[in-house]
Amino acid sequence: MQTPRSGARPVQPTDGLARRRTMDSETPTSESRPQAVWTEPVRPVLSRTIIISVVIGVLAFLLLAVVLALFERLGGSLLVPAFLAALVPLAAVLLVLAWVDRWEPEPRRLLLLGFLWGAGAAVILALLVDAGLVAVGVGAQRELVLSVVQAPLVEEFAKGLGLMVIFLVARRQVDGPLDGLVYGAVIASGFAFTENIIYFADALASNGPAGLGATFVVRAVISPFAHVVFSAVLGLAWGVSIRSTTARRWWWLLVGYAGAVGLHALWNGALFAVATLPQYVLYVTLVQIPLFAFAIWLVVLLRREEVQITRERLSEYQQAGWFTAGEVHMLASWSGRRQASAWARTLPGNKRAAMQQFTTAAVRLAFTRQRILTGTRQTLREQDVARERVLLGRVVDARQVLLGP
Repeated sequence: MQTPRSGARPVQPTDGLARRRTMDSETPTSESRPQAVWTEPVRPVLSRTIIISVVIGVLAFLLLAVVLALFERLGGSLLVPAFLAALVPLAAVLLVLAWVDRWEPEPRRLLLLGFLWGAGAAVILALLVDAGLVAVGVGAQRELVLSVVQAPLVEEFAKGLGLMVIFLVARRQVDGPLDGLVYGAVIASGFAFTENIIYFADALASNGPAGLGATFVVRAVISPFAHVVFSAVLGLAWGVSIRSTTARRWWWLLVGYAGAVGLHALWNGALFAVATLPQYVLYVTLVQIPLFAFAIWLVVLLRREEVQITRERLSEYQQAGWFTAGEVHMLASWSGRRQASAWARTLPGNKRAAMQQFTTAAVRLAFTRQRILTGTRQTLREQDVARERVLLGRVVDARQVLLGP
């Protein structure tokens, strides 16, 4: 499939390669492929889908319980405006995360699972710990300790458990640091959403619209990404640990947790050190904005790494005859993807969807191959080899659609 700049029809990548064996597979021609008489059952995949659906249902129920509890405590007159105000920073965060996750998007159902965990389960865990501390006599007299020590430790742990849940139900969906960062940030966005509702409603109840406005400026305008950055550190370390040996994996998780707790404690502690809004703005400018800028720089580097992995692994498949050089260029560049999508729309019947399927399968194939090459567990590597065959089949199917009438 040549890039659409030439206007030519796609070219099959198997001409002259019908008997060339590489990557444990023959090149994808009907002459060289044997007829399958048995395939591995798909029950494990179905079971995983059912498990994910059940977990999402349970988390949705927990979020509903949080909403009902807030409604009973606050009433509709406070809950509704607080909810609407909390949607603003949430929308900003999700838009940024969509940009971060563009190259190899994570499954939506797992992103939904992460958000529900943060908005419901993590909030419930944090509130239960708060209630327990109050019950044993830890009250307002130790507000500083609760804010700087207890809240970071408990909240980051509660959000981190969501990462563990995602790992347990869909461990093969996490390819590296950027994926972990995205899941950590999505969980944090859910937690911050519910927390913002509580803060906005309390401000409205205490000081009316003026109080809501001031709290909105602090939490939605100045610091909408605070929780996201905290938990993204843990998610980043979690993604790095996926590529590490079992012995090193727990060290990475401890480092990520310590980083998330440290940033959270720094943020909360600053609220006790500044007394006025100008001082707060100065603190954010001198400390938090540089940290946020560093986070953006790191994300850009990680996105470049994903592009590089795609190019290197698909080049190997090109040498095996599965792709042409033009296809690899298209699949491993933003400009090539845009051109291919525009070109597919000009084909009879508008085959943009087939081009999207071709691109998605090829990119996932590249990261599956990366796991095969770097994986440390034989059983997981065997699962990835099976997944590689499935994705190669999807690539062939999508190409046939694009080549068809």
